[in-house]
Amino acid sequence: MEALGVRTMATTASASAPDRGLAMMAAGRPMGGVAMGQCAMVAIGNKKGSTSNELRSGYGLHYQRTSFLPHAGLLRRTQRGENVPRKGGLIVVEASASSASPGDDAVGAGDAGSGLETAQAGVGTSELAATLKLGSLFGLWYLFNIYFNIYNKQVLKVFPFPLNITNLQFAVGACIASFMWITGLHKKPTITAAQLKLILPLACVHTLGNLFTNMSLGKVAVSFTHTIKAMEPFFSVILSALFLGEVPNPLVIATLVPIVGGVALASLTEASFNWAGFLSAMASNVTFQSRNVLSKKFMVKKEGSLDNINLFSIITVMSFFLLLPATIFVEGIKFTPNLLQAAGLDVKVVATRALLAGVCFHAYQQVSYMILAQVSPVTHSVGNCVKRVIVIVTSVLFFRTPVSTVNALGTGLALTGVFAYSQVKAKKGDKKIK
Repeated sequence: MEALGVRTMATTASASAPDRGLAMMAAGRPMGGVAMGQCAMVAIGNKKGSTSNELRSGYGLHYQRTSFLPHAGLLRRTQRGENVPRKGGLIVVEASASSASPGDDAVGAGDAGSGLETAQAGVGTSELAATLKLGSLFGLWYLFNIYFNIYNKQVLKVFPFPLNITNLQFAVGACIASFMWITGLHKKPTITAAQLKLILPLACVHTLGNLFTNMSLGKVAVSFTHTIKAMEPFFSVILSALFLGEVPNPLVIATLVPIVGGVALASLTEASFNWAGFLSAMASNVTFQSRNVLSKKFMVKKEGSLDNINLFSIITVMSFFLLLPATIFVEGIKFTPNLLQAAGLDVKVVATRALLAGVCFHAYQQVSYMILAQVSPVTHSVGNCVKRVIVIVTSVLFFRTPVSTVNALGTGLALTGVFAYSQVKAKKGDKKIK
């Protein structure tokens, strides 16, 4: 019998090509114009000069030397590491038709079918695991946010010193970031002086944004603060137009109408309304959206180990040192056991809640960056809108905040506008890609 070589190659366009080749062999169908009944030698394509002693399919299956049968030539799976002979840089599987036994047809076909089914099951399992992981991250994002707002509000109600509380939260975040770097849970960043110079403005507005948020939470209901913060898209459009020259299209402007109208309606009927809380939340919107504009304008290069999580961690550490002098000068260090006890507070309860608020504060933002690394910005934006709804509803239920029909209508209208805004921005992004 004349020895013939048949090369089958798996391409990046189709990861299952090796399995289709096996199925064709099992059926006795020709490959490359050569019928399997004629084969005495089959070479599976590999890079010339490769030193690997394994033969892998697109699904990670391994095969060994075996006999090819007329009409049913198959490679059988083996354990990792078994040597396979080579000729001319190719993995070569020698065959002998005379060594075939009648029962090998059924065994070979069964091996091919079970191998393909196992591979497909493996792919399905990995996709399910990825979906469950992403769903868990979203769940943690919402859960940490809910607990942060509840614990933070409880502390600020009895301890009205927002600079102390905000700086405590930055301190907790800085400790968590340092712990992750020291233990190797997250790779320590290598950062240059030029990068630090670009990060400094981001840290400044990040510091102010969180301070203003805490000032608002100390003055008004959690639900009202988050309703006002739904106006972030409005300030994003204004600041982008002023500093980046981005002119919004009519659809974007149209989505801002229900946002502004809804917040105005909710403000008019808010039982806990006061100007300090309202203006603090508005200032938070301006500073946080300024951070986004500055990010686009200065474009900090996230090279090497400087990923989003490390960037956020560095900003947190810088924010602690930026706010510390202002805290000492304006409020003084008030968060001490003696001062808490002198104010008639339960030191253990207040300290525990403040610490948990700090942990949740850092955790929900870090999980947010982990989600952003796996989904598109638009999906993340929609998730953020859902998060705000969940926080508003849970805070209303937990604190038993009185909500009128008009107030609820205004809040719902504003959040609907935010969702519409994210959808319009998504379509705009699709057009740019095309």
